[in-house]
Amino acid sequence: MTNASPPSSRARALVEGAYDTHIHVAPDVMERRIDDVDLARRFADVGMAGFVLKSHYVPTAERAQVVRKVVPGVRVLGAITLNGSVGGLNPSAVEIAGRLDTRVVWMPTVDSRNQRDSRAKDPAGAKPPMWAALQDDLRSAGIEPPAVDVVDAEGAVTGAVRDVLTVIAKHGMTLATGHLNAAEIVAVADAAFDAGVRCVVVTHPEFTSQRLPVDVQRRLAERGALLERCFTTAHTGKVTWRRLLDNIRAVGPEHSVLSSDLGQPFNPPVEDGLAIMADTLLEDGFSEEEIQTMAVANSRRVAGEDTR
Repeated sequence: MTNASPPSSRARALVEGAYDTHIHVAPDVMERRIDDVDLARRFADVGMAGFVLKSHYVPTAERAQVVRKVVPGVRVLGAITLNGSVGGLNPSAVEIAGRLDTRVVWMPTVDSRNQRDSRAKDPAGAKPPMWAALQDDLRSAGIEPPAVDVVDAEGAVTGAVRDVLTVIAKHGMTLATGHLNAAEIVAVADAAFDAGVRCVVVTHPEFTSQRLPVDVQRRLAERGALLERCFTTAHTGKVTWRRLLDNIRAVGPEHSVLSSDLGQPFNPPVEDGLAIMADTLLEDGFSEEEIQTMAVANSRRVAGEDTR
């Protein structure tokens, strides 16, 4: 499948106007390939609309506001991830984020109960995520936060989750499911839609600690969720491109959104991620309309542009 060579001009044109709604760039607590200001300039050069700044550890809305002022032609959007460093399922942190025009709220990732307890193994040769080393450092220093639970012993979402969802709905933010497991994702997504959350994204369902079966993906799509198809999940060997592409077809392109999850120094340039995916999809027989739905229309929905 793809060898991540530079994208074609056809692929570039197909992702014009898209948002990359999942990236990791500097400044960050770990090494990154590029900083957010330089990336905004590169997005302007290739005609993409903007990106969502994801951090596992700190809110990014204030950074996003500064970048938008420096590079006004690109919509750089803030996010918050509900790990221990922001107090976990902390509705006041989400409220402040909402008042700062944060666009995406991720459920716990590195501090989720599922990620902590997961014994799933990457395929041979897969590259481990960069945050794994940092989590090991925190653990060895005795300061790793406790795991964040989103469901109780009966599998129902906790009161803290419901409080957070209320705030997300009030501010019209997008909920992303983070590194939860299948049962947790279904419970949280159902509660989110019941609470009036505008948009729910199932974070990289092919990732090692998620590996959502297709029937679960279809169930979530039927409820209205978007399934996020991340470039790095396949590029770093955590899933085969064949499986990822087959999952898109099985669930339906209209229910998928493309993102890169790029920014690591050993991976391709961030601004190339969606276009490389577009070339891969074209090679596999997807239509231009299907690719634009996943890359452009659905990413703009995640970014909240469909409500503006």
